[in-house]
Amino acid sequence: MNDWPSIQAWRKSMRQKIVEERLRLTPVRRRTIREAVEAHLQREFPELSDAAIAFYWPIKGEIDLRGLMGALSQGGADIALPVVATKNAPLEFWSWNPDCEMTRGAGNIPIPRVRVPVMPTVVLIPLLGFDSKGHRLGYGGGYYDRTLAAFRIRPLTIGVGYNFSQLPSIHPQAHDMPLDAIVTESGVVRLQHEQSSRTTVSSSPCYLDDFDDNSDSQH
Repeated sequence: MNDWPSIQAWRKSMRQKIVEERLRLTPVRRRTIREAVEAHLQREFPELSDAAIAFYWPIKGEIDLRGLMGALSQGGADIALPVVATKNAPLEFWSWNPDCEMTRGAGNIPIPRVRVPVMPTVVLIPLLGFDSKGHRLGYGGGYYDRTLAAFRIRPLTIGVGYNFSQLPSIHPQAHDMPLDAIVTESGVVRLQHEQSSRTTVSSSPCYLDDFDDNSDSQH
């Protein structure tokens, strides 16, 4: 698969397949996976206890980290949720805690009602699919790739997903930003890239038509 239209069609098919598989999980299996992922995060990333963490509101069967984030918030971490403040622009991250008032944002996804921007030092990113190089298959909106490219000093990026959603390759393109680590119920994989995740990004990539038609999802 070398041509972009074929890759786009394949990605669309894989998105549907993986979402369907996630939604078939039983509540017991979903809880077991979530608890394993939470344990891996707490053990392997002790810096989360006092970090500024951006996470995600779970949709379409994503692993639900709201309980862990609430506990970290009570322990002193700064927690934030992604917000599409401007369509086709980098995400903003707004302060969140379990008691804050919420409203609906892009894609009807809950966001904090009050805009209190947070500059994250760690970003937990939901994975639809992923490969062994740390490339992420998202929903096609391109927001996370665009956001990571816009950071002057990039935060630690941790992809969170199910082990069964690992793919041989997502057929990455120039704009696909590899992550620093992947966490599934099976454990943690840390990735090494030619360009350090802590270096300054001088410019954003060109995205061409990498997005699903009418996609407003912050994922």
